[in-house]
Amino acid sequence: MSQALLAGISRTTEPHTMLRRFLALDAVVTGGNGLAYALASGPLGRLLGVDPALLLGLGLFLTAFAAGVALVAARRRPNATAVKTIVDANLVWAVLSVVALVVWLSPTAAGVVWIPGQAAVVAAFAAAQWAALRAMG
Repeated sequence: MSQALLAGISRTTEPHTMLRRFLALDAVVTGGNGLAYALASGPLGRLLGVDPALLLGLGLFLTAFAAGVALVAARRRPNATAVKTIVDANLVWAVLSVVALVVWLSPTAAGVVWIPGQAAVVAAFAAAQWAALRAMG
């Protein structure tokens, strides 16, 4: 991603602010997803064709992960090692989502759309965060 594209998306040319915004958005989206999975694992499990117990566990994990991402985003200058860990975790999540879709899960039509869609969003967060971290120098 180019610096100009990132600046346009994040509405700033300041790399630290850009990174913090991408991290904060990741925390909000991931936290919302995690809370939905945890609090509505039964209905969402039926909708997506995914075991509700698995969704509950994933929801709890995502909620905790989002809290950690929010803590990193709250720092004036996010720690590079923490950001790299978040980027790596996001990439692993995206890949495992697709692998799970192909290997382990038997989702409904909604699940077939949702699972790769959320994987793509998570991969986009990883790309934006990595590009912003590199822009910091």
